[in-house]
Amino acid sequence: MPELILGVSAYFHDSAAAVVADGVPLAAAQEERFSRRRHDPGFPARAVDYCLEAAGAKLGDVAAVAYYEDPALKFRRALATWLATAPRGFPAFHDAFPQWLAWKRDATREVRRSLRAQAGDGALPPVVTGRHHASHAASAFHPSPYESAAVLCVDGVGEWATTSMWHGRGTRLTALGELRFPHSLGLLYSAFTYFCGFKVDSGEYKLMGLAPYGRPRYAGLIRERLIDIKPDGSFRLDLRHFSYLYGRVMVGRGFEELFGGPRREPEGPLTEREFDLAASVQQVTEEVMLRLARTVCERTGERRLCLAGGVALNCVANGRIVAEGVCDEVWVQPAAGDAGGALGAALAESHRRGAPRPHVGRRTDAMAGALLGPAYGAEEIAAYLERGGIPHTRLSGDRLARRVAAELAAGRIVGWFQGRMEFGPRALGARSILADPRDPRMQSTLNRRIKFRESFRPFAPAVLREDAARWFDLRQESPYMLLTAQVAAEQCREGDGGGAGDGLTGLDLLQVRRSTIPAVTHVDRSSRVQTVGPYDNPPFRRLLTAFRDLTGCPVLVNTSFNVRGEPIVNTPEEAYTCFMRTGIDLLVLGDFLLEKQAQPPWREKEGDWREAIPMD
Repeated sequence: MPELILGVSAYFHDSAAAVVADGVPLAAAQEERFSRRRHDPGFPARAVDYCLEAAGAKLGDVAAVAYYEDPALKFRRALATWLATAPRGFPAFHDAFPQWLAWKRDATREVRRSLRAQAGDGALPPVVTGRHHASHAASAFHPSPYESAAVLCVDGVGEWATTSMWHGRGTRLTALGELRFPHSLGLLYSAFTYFCGFKVDSGEYKLMGLAPYGRPRYAGLIRERLIDIKPDGSFRLDLRHFSYLYGRVMVGRGFEELFGGPRREPEGPLTEREFDLAASVQQVTEEVMLRLARTVCERTGERRLCLAGGVALNCVANGRIVAEGVCDEVWVQPAAGDAGGALGAALAESHRRGAPRPHVGRRTDAMAGALLGPAYGAEEIAAYLERGGIPHTRLSGDRLARRVAAELAAGRIVGWFQGRMEFGPRALGARSILADPRDPRMQSTLNRRIKFRESFRPFAPAVLREDAARWFDLRQESPYMLLTAQVAAEQCREGDGGGAGDGLTGLDLLQVRRSTIPAVTHVDRSSRVQTVGPYDNPPFRRLLTAFRDLTGCPVLVNTSFNVRGEPIVNTPEEAYTCFMRTGIDLLVLGDFLLEKQAQPPWREKEGDWREAIPMD
């Protein structure tokens, strides 16, 4: 019987569980998908249950539970920070110390307590701890398709590390060096996220999407006053301008003095200042990431690079690393943030015990397309539809693909629910909302009628891998939608500059149609691309192929199946609810096709459902 290792990340944000068998990932999921609480930080009890069920095991069958960081070391860092910032840091101490004293300093005891409740009278496996960045590094290298590679991890902070470099060879990872708290690229980016009125640990992707609307006119000021960047990518922050060491906010008066006024109020109007601040910190972030990537590749002598940590979700920076030829190939862990730490911890422990990496010989990664979450079979879906008296048509295979492709080509928006749910923040064709990228109104329609979110937010394309080069200037495949590339020149419209020559600024840039696929072309002509290969996600590939055969376009808009502030849907019932609450025209649940006009009138159980979903 294969040796099972259960991985757990919890108690900060994006808690998750994962299970591996002899080094092979079997299942992984974030707790938010079950609890319906976005970025849920609590113990991932339901994710653990799912992973064990997917492995056909009980908790007593698990050889060890691997927790993704060292809580005792993290407590020592928190304590050292409070002492170093006294008395100014007393508010932070007052807020956090009781929890640290009660249980956080020994979070593994809390893990054991929670596992005991799930195990009942059964045996409880030993709980082992790793280091936060070691878990990130393991999640990046071990599932990658490379026998050896340079590894770079960049995030906010773990125990002490904020940036770390590693060399992966075979089943071993060797630490090469790290930068330590409070000097953090992730926290610098989060400081600007906060100052621009977005939520920290949630809104960073909004700041990245906002950047192309602005000019990097503050980049020089950031380099001069906030961050000292060395040629090798190492850096130090001028902590006088930040408040995260002391209290409840990221920045205070120092930022206001530097950047001409107070923080933007959440949900307030966006101004030229926010556009330019986003562009500026994005440019600086890319500069640091490029230098760090060059350094770790030079130090290891490797031409392949693996990335993880929250900053590795910055697909624009990742795209720059690829576009500038820093290395030959880049592989990014699809759950690069703290959720992926659960998988990394489990893999690290499994390989420590001698498990191999069998996928490397097959020249593929071990993530199974990131499709490691729950699936619902035809019988389960049919039973749900019959219980609810929900009208539907059953189609399958090519017939379903051709029908849905025709509906998409006619301008309809489709909720697409197929197979196992994705692990990580990106929808990759299992829990997706799909649309025709050629429609110049589709970006606005999706933001307004479907996602109920800000108008500036861009949408990503999924493209057949063999056709990607004709549509995007992408030097390698991008199966996990974590690389940004420019739309290919042959798809761009003549005379439609990327914003510099048309006289428009800010959100007015949305008025310009820049390519043959305007719904997935950002205002700087970039796209966050997902490539779909011959052996990837067969139902989704069939649909893309059918759409290409019908229209000549092998691209679809692919956005996550949820509304703003809500986790991606997990179950058929959640998919149907989202379908009925929004302007989605058709819903595909496995082999079952549901048309909006055929459905009975939708009635909410109580009140305005949007008021129950917190803003992201």
